[in-house]
Amino acid sequence: MARAHDNRQGWGLVAPALIWTIAFFVVPFLMMLALSFAKMEGRSVVSGFFPDNYIRIFTEPSLLRGLVVSLEITVTVTVISMVLAYPLAWIIAFRVPERWQRLVLILTILPFWTSYVVRSYSWLLVLGQNGVINKTLMALDVISEPISMSASRFATVTGFVHFFVMLLTLTIFANLKQLSPNYARAAQDLGAGRLATFRHVILPLTLPGLMTGAFLTFVLCIGDYITPQILGGNNELTLPQLIMMQLGRRGDFPMASAMAVVLMGIVTLAYLFSARWLRIDRL
Repeated sequence: MARAHDNRQGWGLVAPALIWTIAFFVVPFLMMLALSFAKMEGRSVVSGFFPDNYIRIFTEPSLLRGLVVSLEITVTVTVISMVLAYPLAWIIAFRVPERWQRLVLILTILPFWTSYVVRSYSWLLVLGQNGVINKTLMALDVISEPISMSASRFATVTGFVHFFVMLLTLTIFANLKQLSPNYARAAQDLGAGRLATFRHVILPLTLPGLMTGAFLTFVLCIGDYITPQILGGNNELTLPQLIMMQLGRRGDFPMASAMAVVLMGIVTLAYLFSARWLRIDRL
C-alpha cells in the first residue's frame, strides 16, 4: 500500500516534466519525421512515404557538401576548445588561489552575459578588413594590405572556439575541483612522474567533465545557424544554413525536415559515442 502510494507520488512529481517533453519535443519530432517523408508538388505538400529527400541529401553535391562542412567545423571547434579549455581549467583550479577562483570564473564567463548575436558581430570588428588585427599588423609594417579573415571558415571557427572554450572550462573545472589530491600523491608515492600521473590518473578521472563539455560543444556547434551566417558568410554553407534556405527561400518544409532529422541523427551518434563518459553527477 505504501509502495503504491510512493509510486503515485513519484509519477505525480515527474508528470509535469514528462507531459512537457511529450508535448513540446516528442510530438513535434514525430510530426517533423512524418513531414520529412512528404514531398512538394508545386507549392503543396503531398503526404506519404517518399524517401527522395534523404536520397537527395546524400547524393546532391551541394547538400552533401553542407553536411560535410558542418561536421568538419564542429569537430575542429570541439577539438580546439578541448585543447585550450583543459589547461585553463587546470590553472584556475590549482594555480589560482582559492579566494580568487570565483572572480576568475566570473571573468571567464563574462562574455556569456552578452547576446550571442552581439558576440558574433563583435568578432567582425576584430577580423574585418578594417578590424583590430589588420590595423595592428599594418601599423607594425608586418603586412602592406589587409588580410581577408572575415566571411571564412577561419572566422567561424574562431567565433565558435571563443564561445565554447568557456563552456568547456566550467565543466572541466567542476570535475577537477572534485578530484581528491590523494590520487596524485598516491601515484607519485609509487614512483610516477608528473606526466605519468596526469596521463594515467588525472586525465582518466576528469574524462567525464571533459567529454560532457565536448558533447555539449558538439551539439550546440553543429546546430548553430547564427555564427556561420554572420562570420562565415555564404562562402561555405553549413547544414543549418541550408535548412534556413529551404524554409525561407524555397518553402520546402519536407526537405528542411529531412535535413533536421539527419542533424538529430548525427547528434544521437555523438551521444552514443560519448555516453560511457557522460557523468552529469560528476559536474
